[in-house]
Amino acid sequence: MTNETLRQCRQELYHHLTTELLPFWTARTADHVHGGFITHFDEHGHDSGEDEKSLIAQTRSIYTYASAHRAGYGSGELADLARHGVDYLLNRMWDHEHGGFYWMTNRKGEVTNDQKIVYGQSFAIYCLSEYTLATGDERGIEYAQKVFDLLQKYGADTCYGGYFEMFDRNWTLKGPGAAGGNRKTLDAHMHLMEAFTTLYECTRQPIHRRKLLEVISLLVGKVMHPVYGTGVPQFWADWRVAPQIKFDVIWGWDRFTEDGAKEAAEDNTSYGHNAEFAWLLLHALAVLEIPHETYFSQLQKSFSHAVDHGVDWEFGGVFVEGSHSGKVYDREKEFWQQAEVLIGFLDAYRIFGEEKYWRAYENVHRFVMDKMVNHPVGEWWPLMTRKGVPIWTHMSHSWKINYHTVRSMVQSIRRLDMLLSSETSGNGTAVTSSLQTPT
Repeated sequence: MTNETLRQCRQELYHHLTTELLPFWTARTADHVHGGFITHFDEHGHDSGEDEKSLIAQTRSIYTYASAHRAGYGSGELADLARHGVDYLLNRMWDHEHGGFYWMTNRKGEVTNDQKIVYGQSFAIYCLSEYTLATGDERGIEYAQKVFDLLQKYGADTCYGGYFEMFDRNWTLKGPGAAGGNRKTLDAHMHLMEAFTTLYECTRQPIHRRKLLEVISLLVGKVMHPVYGTGVPQFWADWRVAPQIKFDVIWGWDRFTEDGAKEAAEDNTSYGHNAEFAWLLLHALAVLEIPHETYFSQLQKSFSHAVDHGVDWEFGGVFVEGSHSGKVYDREKEFWQQAEVLIGFLDAYRIFGEEKYWRAYENVHRFVMDKMVNHPVGEWWPLMTRKGVPIWTHMSHSWKINYHTVRSMVQSIRRLDMLLSSETSGNGTAVTSSLQTPT
């Protein structure tokens, strides 16, 4: 790896972000009639007409615009778009009677699903905290703290730890099975860590620090596999491993058998989630000002598993999922996993200095730029065959949105800049424990 290679990678990402990806969204997403964002686009970037605005898509879009603005992109229009989204979120999706955000509205802003899903609430905390950090608008942190307080009141499991995840409108816990009331997941708790990190970064309140530390401890101690350090998807309330099932309310999990089962339902892990968890943990530790060496073993296991078993060295990219011990189950290529491992592999290379992480980064970088980006339109294909042929062709819907792709570019560019700075100063690739992880 040379400085020239770093510069070439950076330039390619920067060009994609600033001339393709951000323009795709800024040109078409704002709904100037009903407020909020239109988030359903076909392979040509045309509005595909679905009559819904999901909490996931609205909050992720707010995060995208706010974080890109905070990172220095645009000339103020990204902050304006974030504000446009916050106006809709607070005026149309906030439940003034019971608190929290509704799961779904139609395009006009009429509530179509009033459930309170913790996964969605976590993204509300995340985007609203980021919005205040980016713009100074105190409405963001005001409502982020309201949601945080509701989660402590209704969601926190004071017996076994962690958070229940599926609630009716009035915060009554939903029933067992597919309703999800008796399950806990890696997905929700990882994103609570992500949300609490940005909340604490914004407020510096001791309660937010304490709850962030609690969820980190739980993720490392309960959710990660005790031997392999890989993420286990689902648990019973008492943190015994549960077979992975499809919930009635889902986000981003479309590839099931007809009966809603998963192959090896108690032995599967996501390569993208493992890399995403590790880099989010690194960022949380930096915000907390805790040396990353505190979790050295966990970080090494998470990153190593993704590289050693998840990278497709023949056709490029990273696979979807496999067993904890290494067998690959799903060899297709999904957009968000590619996005997250780009950040993760750069962080792993910065910390450990092992060449395998740089080779893995270059591998996925090339697959994304050569295969996954729909360059004439600007966004990424959602799902591809192992060889890089599109399976799904929509550019966006209620969960395939700008959050993973834009964040991947912003964060990867920042890490490449850090590596360039490190190489120029002659300090090598490893980071010190005091180095602030990029936000």
